[in-house]
Amino acid sequence: MTTAPDTLAWFARHELRLAWREWMAMMTGGRPARRVGVIIFLAVLVIGMHLLSFALLSPWVASGAAIDKAMLVMLTGTGLLFWTVMLSQVLESVTRVYYSRSDLDLILSSPASSRRLFAVRTAAVAISSTALSALLASPLINVLVLLDGPHWLAAYGVAAALGALATAIALGMTIALFRLVGPKQTRFISQIFAAIVGAGFVIGVQAVAILHFGSISRFSLFQSNAVIEAAPDVGSLLWWPARAAMGEPLPALVVIALGLAALVLTVVATSSSYGFHAISTAGLNHIRSRRKSTRRPFRLGSQRQALRRKEWLLLQRDPWLLSQTLMQILYLAPPALLLWLNYGSHAGAYVVVVPVLVMAAGQLAGGLAWLAISGEDAHDLVMTAPVTPRAVLQAKIEAVLVVIAIVLAPLLILMALSSPTLALITAGCAALSAGSATAIQLWFRVTAKRSMFRRRQTASRAATLSEAFASIMWAGTGALLVAGQWFAIAPALAAALVLALARLLSPRRP
Repeated sequence: MTTAPDTLAWFARHELRLAWREWMAMMTGGRPARRVGVIIFLAVLVIGMHLLSFALLSPWVASGAAIDKAMLVMLTGTGLLFWTVMLSQVLESVTRVYYSRSDLDLILSSPASSRRLFAVRTAAVAISSTALSALLASPLINVLVLLDGPHWLAAYGVAAALGALATAIALGMTIALFRLVGPKQTRFISQIFAAIVGAGFVIGVQAVAILHFGSISRFSLFQSNAVIEAAPDVGSLLWWPARAAMGEPLPALVVIALGLAALVLTVVATSSSYGFHAISTAGLNHIRSRRKSTRRPFRLGSQRQALRRKEWLLLQRDPWLLSQTLMQILYLAPPALLLWLNYGSHAGAYVVVVPVLVMAAGQLAGGLAWLAISGEDAHDLVMTAPVTPRAVLQAKIEAVLVVIAIVLAPLLILMALSSPTLALITAGCAALSAGSATAIQLWFRVTAKRSMFRRRQTASRAATLSEAFASIMWAGTGALLVAGQWFAIAPALAAALVLALARLLSPRRP
């Protein structure tokens, strides 16, 4: 049975098919033979997360899960952390609904209704964001259902309501940006908003925890007696989302109804302008690439200098790089604050800060290296230029490492003013982490489009896992060295082993 064209059901079927293909391509890397491995991996992951949740929650449920201020503060604070990250992802996804061309030109030029297409794609954004959040929270919810009763199933409905509310807010912000700054700047500003929203609340909570409790853990704030005593009474409306998640009927009905109503009203109010705004984004990449007159003289330089400038220029022009990296950079703010407050003190604070910096270096280097090495849009042009492949790769690697050095330099300088030795350890481990990620991307390099940056892990699961494990091992090495432990050599050897295995698993090149 087929659905009639130009109906909500027809568009929904079309979007589901596209989403399924994209998800399968992301999980299998375009190789159907990997499906069995993906299924086994997901099964092991789900079982492991449920066992971990059981170990964490069973003592709490056994002691009596009473509805008091302490539990409401913890649930509300944790829920806000999840919701701000959800809002950040939804804001970027909604922006991509307007700027992603794919089949958009074909559908908008057809007799089909753009309002129905917009409604379905907006619902797809809300469903995908809700599904991701529910998937992350499902081990906790399922264990609570098993241990404390089925009333915790209402948490899934609350997650759907929060996803719908986040989508409605993201739609309103995107339309407002279109009208205030135009389509050319909307994408850029929305990425900044997405990063600030996603990291802002987390950073704020960590900053308060650092200032008042000397800990970088955000949960220390939610569990503090001062916050619990200052919180409103148990009967306050502020706790209704938490009460709804716990299965109380009236709060659950109100929260779910408000979330869904906000999304429906926003879609109805903004769907008529979807075609106009989507068409206005067409050709922006060509507009951005036009040469602008400049008074700066042409600078002579060596071949390597020209190649490095070319890589930095491409990174600067990448339309979606900002949203993928700015949040990671913002997460360096709490370690910077902890360093500032513990300036000149013992190395205890550095044991927490150093692994964060080393991990950040590896993650940033991995993403930038993929863009520079595998995401070269002018691959054929570069390969036919009178430049040796070795010189091209060397310039790409240098360009990536210089960017990482610029990002970490302020924190390393602040650390060096307090302890040059600890700063040197951090710089060395960060360099090893960034170098390892870059080397792995070099060994597993493929020819791909820069637009695939969000799905760059599809090139090779071995590359993704090797990059993650290497960064973790170098972070552990830095933490143990700062703590003065001699067995820091163990994670360093493990990192070297990971690199050796990655080199063996990498495809052979002529």
